[in-house]
Amino acid sequence: MEEITRIGVFTSGGDSPGMNAAIRAAVRTAIYNGKKVTGIYHGYQGMIDNTMFDMDSPSVSSIIQQGGTILKTARCMAFRTPEGRAQAYENVKAAGIDALVAIGGDGTFTGAEIFSREYDIPVMCIPGTIDNDLNGTDLTIGYDTANNTVIDAIDKIRDTAASHNRLFFVEVMGRDSGCIALNAGIAGGAEAILLPEKDTAIEELIEMLEQGADSNKSSMIVIVAEGDKNGGATNVAKRVKEKFDYFDTKVSILGHLQRGGAPSSADRVLATRMGYSAVMELLKGNSRATIGVRGSEIVTTPLEEALSKKELKLNEDLVEIAKIMAI
Repeated sequence: MEEITRIGVFTSGGDSPGMNAAIRAAVRTAIYNGKKVTGIYHGYQGMIDNTMFDMDSPSVSSIIQQGGTILKTARCMAFRTPEGRAQAYENVKAAGIDALVAIGGDGTFTGAEIFSREYDIPVMCIPGTIDNDLNGTDLTIGYDTANNTVIDAIDKIRDTAASHNRLFFVEVMGRDSGCIALNAGIAGGAEAILLPEKDTAIEELIEMLEQGADSNKSSMIVIVAEGDKNGGATNVAKRVKEKFDYFDTKVSILGHLQRGGAPSSADRVLATRMGYSAVMELLKGNSRATIGVRGSEIVTTPLEEALSKKELKLNEDLVEIAKIMAI
């Protein structure tokens, strides 16, 4: 690997709280080590459109507390084509970039892995997604903040649910991962949690709700992961209401508010550690890998392994705890 002189930094895919902290760490670590930095607007689309600019330390001042991403983000269909990647490489090469730090989720990682192999450009990826659905790390940037946002919403919904003897179905994000639903459901005291990884029949859910009614609960909350096989909170609520009308039933879909807001302290620290480590790994000669955290230690995982879904599974202890806490 040739000596790295300029590192390109970009964010791609869905935004997540803490991305700015990762950008800040990557930029300042590169500068500290005598390297130049280029910011790339709108991810892979920015490579194709050539929307790049020099970054220095002041470029990332006062952004650690901001949600979203100052580098913006976009989906880019053109980058999925050989022609699009060829155009991207020509622009990257012309800008003098000889290594990349990519911040995003599995789509970002997939693009980075293909691009690096085709053009032999070093790349390190940082997992920035609220879904917490990538191998190679216990936590992804934005996951903690999203959980806190959901818990805050559940607490507020609980207040009005108890005031009116209501049953609320609260839909949370996560795509095909139930991590947010499970953790926020436990922290928010939900009576039931529907997860993509677990098949929960409507009849089984109704049985759980009936047990709650028999216990004279004044209200109940059911957390529904958006990827649940029953079809989302609205459909689940409709099917339950047909057979269980003990409570007045309401639906609340939290949606994209889960992606917004200032990152939590935990996400700021995690993102800073990952941004620093991504640059340091590149300077050591590492490439085509993702930064992750296992326990308290920062680790790297080859991109091919990180993109594999084989190891992804919910914590079974948490699933059992959620069941017990609902009685």
